[in-house]
Amino acid sequence: MNARSSALPDFPWDLLEPAKAIAAAHPDGIVDLSVGTPVDSVPPAVRQALADSSDAPGYPLTAGSPALRAAITGWISRECHASGEFGVLPTIGSKELVAWLPALLGVGPRDVVVIPAVCYPTYEVGARLAGAEVIRSDSLTAVGPDRRVKMIWINSPSNPTGRVLPVEHLRKVVAWGRERGVVVVSDECYVSLGWESQPVSVLSDEVTGGDYTGVLAVHSLSKRSNLAGYRAGFVGGDPALVKELLAVRKHAGMIVPAPVQAAMVAALNDETHVAEQRARYAARRDTLRTALVKSGFEISHSEAGLYLWATRDEDCWATVDRLARRGILAAPGAFYGPSAARHVRIALTATDERVAAAADRLAEPF
Repeated sequence: MNARSSALPDFPWDLLEPAKAIAAAHPDGIVDLSVGTPVDSVPPAVRQALADSSDAPGYPLTAGSPALRAAITGWISRECHASGEFGVLPTIGSKELVAWLPALLGVGPRDVVVIPAVCYPTYEVGARLAGAEVIRSDSLTAVGPDRRVKMIWINSPSNPTGRVLPVEHLRKVVAWGRERGVVVVSDECYVSLGWESQPVSVLSDEVTGGDYTGVLAVHSLSKRSNLAGYRAGFVGGDPALVKELLAVRKHAGMIVPAPVQAAMVAALNDETHVAEQRARYAARRDTLRTALVKSGFEISHSEAGLYLWATRDEDCWATVDRLARRGILAAPGAFYGPSAARHVRIALTATDERVAAAADRLAEPF
């Protein structure tokens, strides 16, 4: 039996352990800005919905409860400005779907998956799990007329860069995919966190005009609602593709637990807690951005999302080391693609106290 893991890249976060040990030795403790894991409380109404649904002895629906499907549909219609008839499906967080989507849709050996030049590592992992080849490219022209391309990933706002794709670009990608029978998948997990520009969903009427053929959008409640620990995500778009995903996932037992489904309904039907969380991240972003710029960093893109994409124009591992010696842990750009090796990713997901500590440490001369 061949070990499937041998076909996968090294798990990035294992490589960060030495820097983490250095940062943890700081007299005032580590400020971990490397992983975008929420630190703020789950909204009370969401926790109550989870508790109220905890007596759930029976199997939940893979397709999601009627209430959850209605909540997802309503949210996409309102927040993504989508007026057409689209399919929806809850997922066990978004990473699970990203990793298995190519295989679930029949992508396999001799096929190609196109991913952004700088991107979330799991796009590549998903292609490799399906046995497909990966092309990193932000240019459709550079991809050329390769008939092996079966899927293309776009990510706006981007993880890690915070770049937002304009409507015109999204339209071109959708048109390109339809001309070639290529599935276009948009990772929109940070769509609620626009700062200097407003992200647009690929499902928006501005992009698709209500026709979702060949298009899927992936969303998560991890960031907007602090539900990373609940593993709560969903996908929406082309009804035929969603139907195919449901058919396979029913066989595979990929089911969101019933209490989590109820919690998702509560989270999707309330935007007040989202606005409150945005305000927290906005304040932390201002503090970190100001401190980074004053200490000699340049901030690239970062107009949306949960991160600051920063550089000192040196090898990213040298920057990681410099920060670690001040008790700050950042993610090296090399995790996100070969062309990102001179940047680091700084997450906004730390408490106000830890963010203030990071700002103080950044004031020390480099």
